[in-house]
Formats: sequence, structure tokens, C-alpha cells
Amino acid sequence: MPRQASTPHRIHRIADQIQRDLSELIPRELRDPRTGLITIADVQLTPDYAHARVYFTVLGAEPEHVAAVLNERAGYLHSLLFKRLHIHTVPTLHFVFDESTRKASDMNTLIASAVSNTAKDD
Repeated sequence: MPRQASTPHRIHRIADQIQRDLSELIPRELRDPRTGLITIADVQLTPDYAHARVYFTVLGAEPEHVAAVLNERAGYLHSLLFKRLHIHTVPTLHFVFDESTRKASDMNTLIASAVSNTAKDD
């Protein structure tokens, strides 16, 4: 019987587990006050599980600085994940700042401005 490709459910389960584990590991293992409060927003895996894009948001620090710190420590975080996950291939981690919260905030500001301008016109 030929081997079937991974199911999308398995990819999502592993991505969710990586997100939970990193959310626990990062504040405990990266005790750098210059990184602020980091939240793991999403994890996307490649179909072969070789790479994971880890999307994060941050409060109290510059996103570019935090991305640099996280990507610098990605190998260490990978080794910690390797001890926790029971899968054949633990993906290489690539940290990316999640722009969606900033865009949503900008959109809310525009909507509020438009609503207030409409109210003034009435």
C-alpha cells in the first residue's frame, strides 16, 4: 500500500502544538527585558515539516529587534522543541512579525475617523 501524504489535520495539530510550546518556552528561556511581551500569533508549517513560519506580536519593544533576537535564538528554541515534540522532523523556525494587528488598529482608526466625520456632517 503506498504511503499517503500527511493530512492537513496533522499539520494543523503540530503547528498548534508548536505554537503552545513556543508560547511557554519563549518567556521562560529568553529572559531579555528588551524583547517586551511576545505573543505567538500563528505557526505555519511547510508540507514536509522542514520549516515553520512563526508569526509573533510584541508589546513594549521594537518588532525588528525582537525578530532579530528570536531568529538568533531559533536554533536553541528548536532544540527545546525537539525534546518536547515526538515527531520525526522538528521544523527549522523562522520568526516573522505579524503585521495584521497593526493593520487592524490602523483600519479601526480610519473607521472611527470616518464615523466621527459623518456624525459632524449630520
